[in-house]
Amino acid sequence: MDRFSTAIKPVAPFNFQLTASYHTYFQSRYGTDTMEDGIYRRLLDLGDKLVLASVHSTGTTDAPELAVELQGPDLSDADVAQAKDRVSWLLGVDQDLAPFYELGRKDGAMSQLVDRFYGLHLPHAASVFEALVLAVLGQQISTTVARVIRTLLIETFGPSGQFDGETYYAFPRPQAIWASSPAELHTMKLTQRKSEYVHGLAGSALDDGVGLENLSTLPDGEIVDKLVGLRGVGMWTAQWVLIRAVGRPDALPLGDLALRRVVSQLFTNGAEVTDAQVEDIAQRWSPYRTFATVYLFSALRTGAG
Repeated sequence: MDRFSTAIKPVAPFNFQLTASYHTYFQSRYGTDTMEDGIYRRLLDLGDKLVLASVHSTGTTDAPELAVELQGPDLSDADVAQAKDRVSWLLGVDQDLAPFYELGRKDGAMSQLVDRFYGLHLPHAASVFEALVLAVLGQQISTTVARVIRTLLIETFGPSGQFDGETYYAFPRPQAIWASSPAELHTMKLTQRKSEYVHGLAGSALDDGVGLENLSTLPDGEIVDKLVGLRGVGMWTAQWVLIRAVGRPDALPLGDLALRRVVSQLFTNGAEVTDAQVEDIAQRWSPYRTFATVYLFSALRTGAG
């Protein structure tokens, strides 16, 4: 087993603890992403091999630097470069927060969140398929239940590797889900309908005509149109894919009850708001509504604001 150490310098400001913790919020101990004792870990699926990435901060929020240790069999220079790029994407290290912060600081409530979560970058999913499946699994159920289902799916279908006596899992490949059946997925606490959705998404991911992993070449509107054409994918899920898998800066997941709740708390003195009102309020942060959404959800999770 080879070990290789390298470094990544994110665009400042970058708060490693906030960013990695946001990434692992929905994961259990054996999810694909873990954060323990200041070390973020992810088992990277590079296709022909699995590489464990262990990342910790060696810098500061305003002068960030990350130390990355890679473990895997027969690591080539190409493997290291690919793994480093993958970690950079997962942690959103190349994002420039300055334009969003300039807008956010003109708004009283958002300005407080910018200060509270200063340096929080938007973490990404490893693929469109991963983002779609995670979004479908999380539809209309509690975080706790979603975590249990996600763990079952990952541990059953995801490739795994042993490193230093620990077992780590990568997210399931579409081929593994497709080779299963909705009936088998249903045994993992998914509803019958969600079982069919997840199985169908695996088939779509394997269909070159659909081109799920090539969405980044399309404008936002065309991406959404393509996604909502898939069974089980509505506007809410499509917007989350724009945020988590394509990295678009101006997505807004309307229809999210939690988003309505935090907007109500911070911007309308607790009065209930509609999706239309959320969209109207969010216009003040365009074209950076993605970052505003991430900061609002961080406020909801931590009680800030």
